[in-house]
Amino acid sequence: MQSGGLICVAIGKNTVTEAIAAAQIAAVEADVVEIRIDAMVEPEVEPLLSELDHPMLFTCRPDWEGGLYTGPEEERLALLEEAVAHGAAFVDLELKAPDDSFSRLLPKLADSPTRLIVSNHNFEATGSREELLEILKAMKEKGADIGKIITTAHTFSDVLRVLQLQQDARELDLPLIAFCMGRAGVVSRLATLELGGFMTYCAPNDGAGTAPGQITVSNLRRALQALSLS
Repeated sequence: MQSGGLICVAIGKNTVTEAIAAAQIAAVEADVVEIRIDAMVEPEVEPLLSELDHPMLFTCRPDWEGGLYTGPEEERLALLEEAVAHGAAFVDLELKAPDDSFSRLLPKLADSPTRLIVSNHNFEATGSREELLEILKAMKEKGADIGKIITTAHTFSDVLRVLQLQQDARELDLPLIAFCMGRAGVVSRLATLELGGFMTYCAPNDGAGTAPGQITVSNLRRALQALSLS
């Protein structure tokens, strides 16, 4: 993986076969490939890791955080534990997940190379600076290796508040993924890489994104090249 901010392509497919095919294509331009397990009708983890020789992030987003997973929390955690056991580069667990989920997952991570992303998503708006700082501090307290704060921007000031979090994260010694969804937030997906952001997320080149405002990986790479940031 490159030094500096990473580019992650998010894959949300219904079957393991489709996910593997999409991930193989995405891996050509992505530093990390995210598999959205919650999009799968019959989710599996091990086949993806055995077929793909690339840094992988596994996310099983519950419906209460904007995802598609509606099953028991125990089964959701079992999928993340499987990803850890088979050497995934990252797993994502929501800040709002039950304390028991953290208690169950953290010991597994302690003896593995897998890094924990603790995430928080706001699909309606962007909180105040004070609210965002509280979220950031809570992620550190939960044991995050990497924080992830994603909000919805309606104005440029929303974007600036989120991008400013990179300075706060450095003071906490917590690598941070932070940008905004929505039309107003598109620029933050690119700007975060130059401002110390750990990673940004893109759609695959077929345009099948997993969140509002995602641009394709090829378009992001072209934008970086045009700005001489790549």
